[in-house]
Amino acid sequence: MASSALLATHRNRTCKKQGALKVLAAFMALPIPRVTVTASSCLGQCGNGPMVLILPDMVWYSGVQPDEVSLLIEEHLLGGQRVEQMLYYRFHPQKSD
Repeated sequence: MASSALLATHRNRTCKKQGALKVLAAFMALPIPRVTVTASSCLGQCGNGPMVLILPDMVWYSGVQPDEVSLLIEEHLLGGQRVEQMLYYRFHPQKSD
């Protein structure tokens, strides 16, 4: 199944200021089979970016840094496993033991 990675890169907004364009560049530098990487407009989660939304899984990652992109690619997009420590807490609350 094909996947998409949406990155919030809205101009003059928080995600851009937090380095979303560098995260986008890191994704673009590592082509992924059957995955489309797209810069999105604002995803409405200001202050928690850069945001990465994986579709059709509806998995949100927040505060993504360029050096974490390879982990997202390897674990989630290629391996099918969520990267638990990077999940956006508002949509993916941490499980308590």
